[in-house]
Amino acid sequence: MKTYIEERAVEVANFIISSNATVRETAKKFGISKSTVHKDVTERLKKINPKLAVEAKKVLEINKSERHIRGGLATKEKYLTLTGHARLKSLNKYE
Repeated sequence: MKTYIEERAVEVANFIISSNATVRETAKKFGISKSTVHKDVTERLKKINPKLAVEAKKVLEINKSERHIRGGLATKEKYLTLTGHARLKSLNKYE
């Protein structure tokens, strides 16, 4: 494995652990795909630093178990925002 890939895998894992980041947040921060983040943490890191891999995997499992909640909150926020705009439009209609 190339050195820069090993270094990236360790950096990615440290970022995930320190900030409880999701795969998507991590991919955006490092400018790589979600698939690459996942592969770095679940496959490559096991060979490089198994202890770090376990810690990062724990954070990812927690995020995975909570993602349906975050999705629901995002949808709720979206519709609250849309409803607020709809109310403003209807109020402006009578002015």
